[in-house]
Amino acid sequence: MNLVLTVEVMDIMTKLQRGDDKWLPRIDHDLCTGCGDCVSACPVDALGLVNGKAVLIRPEACTYCLACENVCPVDAIELPFLIVFGEED
Repeated sequence: MNLVLTVEVMDIMTKLQRGDDKWLPRIDHDLCTGCGDCVSACPVDALGLVNGKAVLIRPEACTYCLACENVCPVDAIELPFLIVFGEED
């Protein structure tokens, strides 16, 4: 099966490249323990601790590298993706 980029996916990719619309990590503050593992793992210092919880303090710096999501011991951080499969014409 080949992945075919739909118009919707191409529009999203164009917006991301232009910086018009950026997907950002979602942090569940009810789950976050404030351990700081994600802050330490972030290669661009986009995350910080505020009032004992992880916060995206520099969203423009986030590269969506997955480091924070992968290191979180309680799965409080997720980086959502939109995956669309289609059939070739």
